[in-house]
Amino acid sequence: MLELKNITKKFGSRTILNKLNLTIPDQEILAIVGPSGAGKTTLLRCLSGLEKADSGQFLWNNQEFDPTEPSKNNQITGVVFQSYELFPNLTIIDNITLAPRLVLKEDNSQALQTAKQLLHELDLTGKEELYPYQLSGGQKQRVAIARALAMKPQILCYDEPTSALDPALRTKVGEIILQLKNNNKMTQIIVTHDMDFAHQVADQIFTVKALDFKKVD
Repeated sequence: MLELKNITKKFGSRTILNKLNLTIPDQEILAIVGPSGAGKTTLLRCLSGLEKADSGQFLWNNQEFDPTEPSKNNQITGVVFQSYELFPNLTIIDNITLAPRLVLKEDNSQALQTAKQLLHELDLTGKEELYPYQLSGGQKQRVAIARALAMKPQILCYDEPTSALDPALRTKVGEIILQLKNNNKMTQIIVTHDMDFAHQVADQIFTVKALDFKKVD
């Protein structure tokens, strides 16, 4: 279970998150919604360690952790960025294996085995030696998901996963997210403006502006 306790984040004199409290049960999908500027992405960036909260606690299974200091035994969150952030000069297989080799210190054969399995699960077999520019937007997003999963996170976070996708690909992303929940038992957090998508995939919805947390029927 993931718990956020009294998380506060300020930029200068502006308070973005004010003593925010949130609990996410294991293997559930949380959608974070709200208007632009309400703090959705800031919350995701604090949780994933891209921004440091000014105060408050992050707990995983009752153990406090610092998202800004990940380690092999403390890989709590992985992130799928809105713009994918793939390395354009690396092949798809190298995009996926780079961080596990450098950060997790996996040997090349182990990293390759994991990457190929993830590509197979995400219907990307045969794309290993291509470069990002040779892929469609939906394929790039699945590579970004594979890259995040290769780091073996406990929680997978998405920043606006449907923002640039047509309806068919939007449905495909929803299927992948639900598959990760049902087959991989993955806890997931989705920042989105797409309320229809949020209701399609989420167990819980958190509205940042109103600080309102409710269960989805």
